[in-house]
Amino acid sequence: MSPLAIVFLVLLVLSGIGLIIFILMHSGKGTGISDMIASSMYSTQTGTSIIEKNLDRITIGCAIVFLLSLVVLMIVYPHGTISQ
Repeated sequence: MSPLAIVFLVLLVLSGIGLIIFILMHSGKGTGISDMIASSMYSTQTGTSIIEKNLDRITIGCAIVFLLSLVVLMIVYPHGTISQ
């Protein structure tokens, strides 16, 4: 396997794990992990919104990295061309 495939596969796996973690941290209806963190750090509603905005940005960044690495792997290595 070429170094290019290894780099993009590692990026794909790490960004996928990051997506799972950060999506689970989002609050649904006030019962998410980010609300627990925000309630312990801030007593106002502005603290929650700041944490949610940052969490949104991180999640979007992970999604972009995931999609770009997936597209690069699909273009560089079409179906059935990666040999072991």
